[in-house]
Amino acid sequence: MATTPAPTAAKSPAPPPRSVLRDPAFLRLWAGTTASGLGTWALPFVLGLAVLHRDLGAAGLGLVLAARTAGFLAAVTVGGVLADRHSRRAVVLWSALAAAAAAPLLAAGLGRSLALMTFAAALAGAGQGACRPAFQALTAETVEPGQRQQANAAMTMAVRGSTLAGPTLTALLAAFLDVRTLLLGIGVLWLVASLAPGKGGAVAAATEETAKAAADGTAKATSQSVTGPSPRAGFRAEFLEGIREARRHPWFLAGLAALVAVIALGYSATSVALPLISRDRYDTEWVLAAAMTAYTVGALGGALVIARLRPRSQGWAAFAGLGAYGVAPLSLMLPVHPAVVVAAYAVAGIGIELFNVPWFTATQREVAPDKLARVSSLDFLVSYGLAPIGLALIAPAIDHFGVTPVLAVCAAACFLVPAAAALVPTARHFARTAPTEARTD
Repeated sequence: MATTPAPTAAKSPAPPPRSVLRDPAFLRLWAGTTASGLGTWALPFVLGLAVLHRDLGAAGLGLVLAARTAGFLAAVTVGGVLADRHSRRAVVLWSALAAAAAAPLLAAGLGRSLALMTFAAALAGAGQGACRPAFQALTAETVEPGQRQQANAAMTMAVRGSTLAGPTLTALLAAFLDVRTLLLGIGVLWLVASLAPGKGGAVAAATEETAKAAADGTAKATSQSVTGPSPRAGFRAEFLEGIREARRHPWFLAGLAALVAVIALGYSATSVALPLISRDRYDTEWVLAAAMTAYTVGALGGALVIARLRPRSQGWAAFAGLGAYGVAPLSLMLPVHPAVVVAAYAVAGIGIELFNVPWFTATQREVAPDKLARVSSLDFLVSYGLAPIGLALIAPAIDHFGVTPVLAVCAAACFLVPAAAALVPTARHFARTAPTEARTD
């Protein structure tokens, strides 16, 4: 007798991926990154309050901030090597603790010892610089590849949100607390940054298991070798290895070149020209304040959009967003209504995050995991290192050539350099081949 086969159960659709915002490991990392961003932003603002209270002179403020920048630039490359050589979590811990230790030293030196404050500012900058590439690499260890764009968007939203709300919050606290107490509060923020992140979760565990298997295989091979294991390379050799890894990715080098143009020319020019034009053309400080606020609000909006947007040509879309910064210097060239300037800054803010989030995500995806921190340190070295140079050169150029010609050159650079970078091989997708999500979107 023939029997009727039992019907097969229909396959249930795969559950949607869990939001990264519900992952405790990521939330701990997000809290640490947010605390470090607040601490980084708050220090120059609080030191500015010290100038207003006559606890620090203008020349002293410049020296202290210069020392912080020097400490950052000196430590960011070292931090990248250390984060690839040792545990990323440990590098975050000790670098953030160094920045936390600098806060009471700054408070102790305020109004008493400029030398102590300069040393403490350099220590704070070194802690900030060393933790940046470690945080980037730790994000790749903590978050699954498919969720990293959402995670990076959440990170940048935290930074932009603190920039937007920070001045108001600090001003309110300054009404009740003195500058020394505010400096100690910055130390508490860095203490949170040092302790909040975890070890990296499941992604880190898988990475460690793979590394252990590779190490076991290497140990077995070297045990049969007469020469024995080779010694660890020095700092310089390991940093150069990171540069060689960066050179393997033409889209990364093209992105750095575009960042140089936008930061050293566009951002620096608008930072110098906007206060001048707000005063001379519009005769009000309102345009300055509104434009900077619009830039931050636009960046928040851009991060919200790119958290879910997956363009087919991710790299081209990102370079278009970066090039959009050119509308900011362009709006300052023309005798337009102040609302046009504010709108241009909002567009520039949106565009910068349409670049930043895919850029960080692609770096975490494409760069070899054991070299990720060193490659990220190159990114931060360019981003933070060239801004002071651009600011130092733009002001004399405006005095010599006038504000309009300088803004015209800078606007053209913001438009043309990212466009040229988009033509570099592998730039279309920020990858050698189109990622799966780009092909199927």
